[in-house]
Amino acid sequence: MNRISIRSLALTVISFVMLLPLGNALGQTPEDEFAITLPSARTELREAPSERELQAPTQVVVLGTGTPIPDAFRAGSSIAVIHKGESYLFDAGAGAVRNAAIARYKYDIPSLYPSLICCVFFTHLHSDHTMDFSELAHTMWWRRNAGLRAWGPEGIERMANGLLEMNSVDVDLRTGGLQPVQNPDGFRVAARTIESGILLEKDDLVIEAFVVDHGDIHPAYGFKVTTDDLSLVISGDTAYSEAIVEKAQGVDLLFHEVISQQGLLQNSPGFQRYHNSAHTTSEELARLANIARPGLLVLYHGLFYGTEEELVLDEISAIYDGEVILAEDLDVFPQR
Repeated sequence: MNRISIRSLALTVISFVMLLPLGNALGQTPEDEFAITLPSARTELREAPSERELQAPTQVVVLGTGTPIPDAFRAGSSIAVIHKGESYLFDAGAGAVRNAAIARYKYDIPSLYPSLICCVFFTHLHSDHTMDFSELAHTMWWRRNAGLRAWGPEGIERMANGLLEMNSVDVDLRTGGLQPVQNPDGFRVAARTIESGILLEKDDLVIEAFVVDHGDIHPAYGFKVTTDDLSLVISGDTAYSEAIVEKAQGVDLLFHEVISQQGLLQNSPGFQRYHNSAHTTSEELARLANIARPGLLVLYHGLFYGTEEELVLDEISAIYDGEVILAEDLDVFPQR
């Protein structure tokens, strides 16, 4: 289904939902399969994950597939890995937190409630990957069991301190007034500058960072996540990377950025030079996937520049014979 068809479908669904109150007023009852209920403005607290969460298989929810270019259908770059009742975010582009709230109820994942998200890992500190950092850290901070933990390249601590300064007036108002504050330190962000290697080990969860080539942005990182039932690599922004070829060998899921080969040609010579140094074209990604052979190649953070989005799938499939899909916001993996 192309993007035009998807948008037409979305408008049809919106129109249907808007007509539901009229149908109810006329005594008509919509069929259950057409009814989707997402709670609004619900406060959630949790001391620890439930047994059901602890026993659930590892899931990946794509919270944002977009780029710096504003897109009504794609939030900024963000991927959530949910394992044993905790949600680990990789990047937090604009709109990611709102999509986390939607996914919490759409898929019944309690740890995606924004103030219950424990951790975020940044591939690099470009704004389209960090715009929701403040929202993630400070939404309902006074109800957080603990402040957000953040890992990222050099500059992450400066950014976290800047967010604390920006929100200091809010903290003073809430802690100095009549509002009950469950956790006076919930606004604090524990930020850590990373290097290549294992960043976090918890039970059977391992999160590893490795350097990728994002042009003149040094360093930029990709991440490999391994659990007892799933392995995945997240590229972040990168040109063709031998590190990804190595880390993604045989993983279940490879989430990789992409720029359409034909879309690239729509750019000025200056931007073509920039993109070739900082991003991975569809042809280059196909070559990479042919070597790494992931179980599923998932395209996100795609730059299309006026071409039909599905064209990038054709460009890759012309060279790569493995399974590949173009992710949409709120897609869930593995696809069970």
